[in-house]
Amino acid sequence: MKKMIIHGGKALAGSVTIGGAKNSTVALIPAAILSETPVVLDGVPHIQDVTNLMAILGEMNVDCSMTEDTLTIDPTKIEFKPLPNGKIKSLRASYYFMGALLGRFGKAVVGLPGGDDIGPRPIDQHVKGFEALGAVVTNDNGVVVIESPTEGLHGARIHFDMVSVGATINVILASVRAHGRTVIENAAKEPEIIDLATYLNNMGAVIRGAGTDVIRIEGVPHLRGKNAHTIIPDRIEAGTYLAIAAAVGEGVIIKNIISEHLDAYLAKLEEMGVKMKIDEDSIFVYPSGDLNTVQIRTGTYPGFATDLQQPITPLLMKAHGESLITDTIYPKRVRHIPELRRMGADIKTENDVIIIHHVDHLHGAVVSADEIRAGACLMLAGLMADGTTTIINVENILRGYDRVVDKLRAIGADVTMADYETADEH
Repeated sequence: MKKMIIHGGKALAGSVTIGGAKNSTVALIPAAILSETPVVLDGVPHIQDVTNLMAILGEMNVDCSMTEDTLTIDPTKIEFKPLPNGKIKSLRASYYFMGALLGRFGKAVVGLPGGDDIGPRPIDQHVKGFEALGAVVTNDNGVVVIESPTEGLHGARIHFDMVSVGATINVILASVRAHGRTVIENAAKEPEIIDLATYLNNMGAVIRGAGTDVIRIEGVPHLRGKNAHTIIPDRIEAGTYLAIAAAVGEGVIIKNIISEHLDAYLAKLEEMGVKMKIDEDSIFVYPSGDLNTVQIRTGTYPGFATDLQQPITPLLMKAHGESLITDTIYPKRVRHIPELRRMGADIKTENDVIIIHHVDHLHGAVVSADEIRAGACLMLAGLMADGTTTIINVENILRGYDRVVDKLRAIGADVTMADYETADEH
């Protein structure tokens, strides 16, 4: 167990380079088992989810090796294994092994996904998609068993009742080697979906329409890794550092960024009065003056990402007046609020609306990062606060943020990691 210790109140300056997208990486790694030859991924973030996924692949006799930011996955000797184990429970995105194993072996046995506790994550749309492709899905005491018919999966027209990134990805993974054509309607449009489609198409898949709400897939019998695939930059990591730069920066440049992936978020920063210079693959954030209050409503892409509502929250405390956040995706994503109040924040929820008022100062405290983005929020609050902030359960931050301590220290933050041995601190 580790804890993060932040001595706040320091002005930050310099540059941060964004890593590969976590939400792409956790789909691309399971997708590698669909290939009949080794696969190479470039720009892989150094996060705990990657380590966990490599361990799961290792259990299936898939050889993985990581050098710097390059991950080589060799699935040529893969063995089918049920995966209802502890590693699965700790990793929400492991449910992409449902689609990947189904596409590779025609069957999958996977423990129900764990990961962040931010409200219900029903997999009914995943099940609907698998069943449309001809699979039989059963739930055996929390273990999902999925089996295709003897003749294999077949293409189908699937209309999701709600937009779901996870279900869109899982159905793509299951259908790329199915017989015939699959049409996914009301599909998620996130950049990570496009990244996955590009990766699979380069292996020989035939996927059209990724990035729109209708995706068409012509099944192919074989997929083979050819060229290395470079993962897109992480827009959530980028948004987090943009908030840090606006809150405590004295001139910070964020590199390796695709600004179009952040249009809704950048629009809110501009509405607040944050001054930025947006270049082709970088954004320079000028020191902030007085900021305006805003109202934020999260939505599916290209709307304001739910994963950025918590990282922007401490920045909203610098604006004079009242800011409001309505998270339409995960309205119960509020576990950061009592922790921020420990630090002197004037923040509360009413009817699933987060209400944030200006405070002149935050003060250091011992707080708990109960999920990834709540941890990022507390990290920014700690950088803004007077005194020392200690964040426990910091493993949640490390699940989603690439080399975060090194990156913060490179721009002048006083951040260290230490062993955490007692629950008495909180």
